[in-house]
Amino acid sequence: MPLDHQTKILMDRTDSILYYAASGLPQDQGAGWIGGNAPGFFDDQEDLIHEGGQRYIFYLSLVHPFKPGSMISIFIPEDYEEYLENNIYPNCSIKVMEHPISTESVKDTFTNPGLIKHTISDGEVSHEEQSLDQSFLIKVGGNPRLIQNEDYYFTKLREESFSFLFQVDEEGYPETLLQHDYSYPFGFGSLYIFAKIGTSEIQHPVAGFWQFS
Repeated sequence: MPLDHQTKILMDRTDSILYYAASGLPQDQGAGWIGGNAPGFFDDQEDLIHEGGQRYIFYLSLVHPFKPGSMISIFIPEDYEEYLENNIYPNCSIKVMEHPISTESVKDTFTNPGLIKHTISDGEVSHEEQSLDQSFLIKVGGNPRLIQNEDYYFTKLREESFSFLFQVDEEGYPETLLQHDYSYPFGFGSLYIFAKIGTSEIQHPVAGFWQFS
């Protein structure tokens, strides 16, 4: 992506990139996937993902919009109460991993039984004001669309110079994404990812917080 577009999205925040979940779209035509198996990069890396007695399941992988050779993958605790109680940085239990581009694994080591795999569409640049008024699965850059606009969500993130990178919004789930009798992982809410954002590089993506209505 040209640097001037990146500046509008992450610095000026006048534009954003929107992604949608699609069924039937070949994976090689999209920007990642939600549900299904984790990337093959994590094969045989259970020790990296699981922590002590806490087991994690795969949520989604997105090709990094500003680093074509990288992906960002998200894992959530198997135990809903664990991440319900630990939902704000630096105590947010959601794991965000940046890693080299990887195809989906054939192993179901981390697979979330509640999600039916969907491809994530290629991103579309949108003007910020328009993006805040429409449905999306993922919104990169611009400003976060918050469910609760409370300062305490941002306190530690600002202290450590983290800035908003993207959000995953469950309002943008297609009806075909959830298995029958399974609940929304974030309670029909939204997950907010932050990173250290400089003029030339983006580093250390982390789960900032998640909210639900």
